[in-house]
Amino acid sequence: MRTVISVLFALSLISLPLTAVAAEGPMKLPAGSNAGADMHNKAGIKNWNAGNIKGALKHFQEASAEDGTIAETHFNEAVSLDKLGDHGAATMHFKAAKKHAKGNKKILDSPILNGHLR
Repeated sequence: MRTVISVLFALSLISLPLTAVAAEGPMKLPAGSNAGADMHNKAGIKNWNAGNIKGALKHFQEASAEDGTIAETHFNEAVSLDKLGDHGAATMHFKAAKKHAKGNKKILDSPILNGHLR
């Protein structure tokens, strides 16, 4: 019985970081961002919340095409690509998000971003 409890405890500790990473989703754009990028980003978040990750990705890609200097658009592309299993492309966009983060701690301290960039 003691062994079973120990194993269950160990498994729960291991799964905590995975839960934190899995919970990360797309971010809103900063106030004053490009209007077209913001429109596509909002549509992407709406698709994400509806469970349509491919649709969300399409809008996040459009947002990045409108203004590729917004860290959040790259972050949103990256979390979508990660969710779809394309970790190579996700890593590329996490790098771009970090490059353009301008001190945004939510991006810089993101467990999923830092997990890809190790």
